[in-house]
Amino acid sequence: MSAIRIAMWSGPRNISTAMMRSFGSRPDCSVSDEPFYGAFLKHSGEPHPMAAETIADMDCDWDSVLATQSGQVPEGKPIWYQKHMPHHMVGHVDIGDMPDHIHAFLIRAPDRVVASYRNKNELREPEALGFAQVRAYFEREADRIGKAPPVVDSDVILANPEAVMTKLCGALGIAWDAAMLRWTTGPHPTDGIWGAHWYDKVNASTGFGSPPGGLPELDGEYRKTADACRRDYDFMRQHAIEA
Repeated sequence: MSAIRIAMWSGPRNISTAMMRSFGSRPDCSVSDEPFYGAFLKHSGEPHPMAAETIADMDCDWDSVLATQSGQVPEGKPIWYQKHMPHHMVGHVDIGDMPDHIHAFLIRAPDRVVASYRNKNELREPEALGFAQVRAYFEREADRIGKAPPVVDSDVILANPEAVMTKLCGALGIAWDAAMLRWTTGPHPTDGIWGAHWYDKVNASTGFGSPPGGLPELDGEYRKTADACRRDYDFMRQHAIEA
């Protein structure tokens, strides 16, 4: 039986690292943390925190990274979960170059994403949050396979992790494993080097955490940025798995 390669696409601050932790808790699953991030930083020149360190630490060649993510699964495991962000794909490689992956999408309410992102990095434009790019990739994959690919919303996951993750596993064609609900604290060996800046909350966690309360209050440019992302989020939300 050939390996199952799962490409989970999301924007930043979408509990994407918690999702990686969840899949990494399975004994039958290897994980990769944003393998195209170094290529994005090198190609775009974006001044992200720890950009120089990330570029120095990673393979930054688009074709080489693609070959690796399409090649042999680390440790020979039957499942490979790959955490990807479509707004990083500014080179000549994109979702169409991964026809043997199962593609899925993770979304989060724009207000929550903006409130979380602004605490970690300068927020200059809505494109940095990836909502339009996630939708574009979703639509391309839906056209390719003839149906909507799996979508999960972070609020729905946090409200009922076991129910949503069980359904997600079913949609991905893999068995549910209760190990996905718990992980060890601290950095994990598979984390990208940038985790030292971005992963403080997930490093303190042992599971998905409590359901969120009301939406955070935003004003000024932050309000405008969240509003600019809402149409794409609402489109994706209608396809999300419910508990």
